Amino acid sequence: MFYEPLASWDQEGNLVPVLAAEVPSLENGGLAKDGKSVTWKLKQGVQWHDGTSFTADDVVFNWQYARNPATATITSGTYKDITVEKLDQYTVRVLFASPRPFWADALVGIYGMIIPQHLYASYAGANSRDAPANLHPVGTGPYRFKDFKPGDLLSGEINANYHQPGRPYFDAVDLKGGGDAVSAARAVLQTGEFHFAWNLQIEDEVLKRLEAAGKGRILIYPTGQLEQIQLNFTDPWTEVDGERASIKTTHPTLSDPAVRDALALLVDRDSIQKYIYGRTGESTPDYINKPDRFRSPNMKKEFDVDQAAQRLEAAGWHKGADGIRAKDGKRLKFVFQTSINQPRQKTQAVIKQACQKAGIEIEIKAVVPAVFFSSDVANPDTFTHFFTDMQMYTTGPNQPDPGVWMQSFLSDAISCKANKWQGRNLTRWRNAEFDRLHATAEAELDPVKRAALYIRMNDLVVTQRVVIPIVYRPGVAAAINNLQASPNGWDSSFWDLQNWRMTA
Repeated sequence: MFYEPLASWDQEGNLVPVLAAEVPSLENGGLAKDGKSVTWKLKQGVQWHDGTSFTADDVVFNWQYARNPATATITSGTYKDITVEKLDQYTVRVLFASPRPFWADALVGIYGMIIPQHLYASYAGANSRDAPANLHPVGTGPYRFKDFKPGDLLSGEINANYHQPGRPYFDAVDLKGGGDAVSAARAVLQTGEFHFAWNLQIEDEVLKRLEAAGKGRILIYPTGQLEQIQLNFTDPWTEVDGERASIKTTHPTLSDPAVRDALALLVDRDSIQKYIYGRTGESTPDYINKPDRFRSPNMKKEFDVDQAAQRLEAAGWHKGADGIRAKDGKRLKFVFQTSINQPRQKTQAVIKQACQKAGIEIEIKAVVPAVFFSSDVANPDTFTHFFTDMQMYTTGPNQPDPGVWMQSFLSDAISCKANKWQGRNLTRWRNAEFDRLHATAEAELDPVKRAALYIRMNDLVVTQRVVIPIVYRPGVAAAINNLQASPNGWDSSFWDLQNWRMTA
């Protein structure tokens, strides 16, 4: 709304220009054939909200600002190993240390917003938090900052000098925060108090009842998001050197492939879709679901309680007097955690019932979202600590490329005490073949070959039961009937807010 990247992604994951006059390609000379550099031609005549011209100096500054560890930006990992140089007033070149198949990561998309050098140059490094523009942003977007009340309302007014002629169509915009998903949906679909609501993880039956009021409609759009169950490959109940779920341990029962296979057979994906998610979740056997070129054709969905029981019986897990299977004194009892959310608690109940029939005891744990998704190092109930046997939530790539997302299974990315539980690999699974595939894919410039590598990674993660995919979750938003809007699963939902308009 206020800030803009050089380019963005449309709903299908195609790159479209925003502050760049053209999207780089091999044909126009923007991309180097060796994949080690890309040249951006910037759009001329763009002004910051305060009237200062936007130039290549701003782009180079953003690289310098973000790569500085003391600045503590969330994009520091993207910028620390690249170089951005100014070729002329409206041309910059990004250089990579090695071939970069996904070269558009820097300066593009939801985390690629450009900030003004003239307002932040004095605040690079440790004093970045003190920049006045942090609380009164100055960007190049269609709306200028007007007011912000934390946890309540963000207001913007039209940018009369916006670089796209005749845009935007509205004079002002107000973004309301707080509340819950059902209330947000009701404010659009039932009362018409607001024009748009996003990220509606609500049972489809509830959405249908709200839609029946006739004032609005549900918008479904592509994302890379997946509701999944992760299995812990370490022992969360044993402490080693002051650390639970230490990489020095193995899970006492989930280390048996037969147990993991059985759990995968006990997730009734189709029923979860039909009775809980409806339009808002597509049952899937795959970890990577979008864009389509990365989706594997090899996996299949299976739900079979009898087969799960047979698999366990053959592996020596026999039912005791209480109906729960055990082997060598170890019982099949698992603590299954997720955040408090109605669809998730219902999904937990469906899975628990199937597991009970097969002789597996499931203890349900539901954590307040503010705690579960917190980065609090001292809180053992966060999903990054993963101090239970199983956990469920939605995650996925924020861009139409799975490279960064698939780091979630790298052996050197394990979440542990040493990195304050900030590693991407929460399951603590280690596999040399996966590591090799990922390293190869990150240097493969042929898009067809690269997609094939990620399909192999998907199949390895799924067949090893590192995760159990449940439903692919497209983006779900609500809009009043005469609002023309196109939210995006690869960028901010407001990526093309300048084009939103009302029809008669």
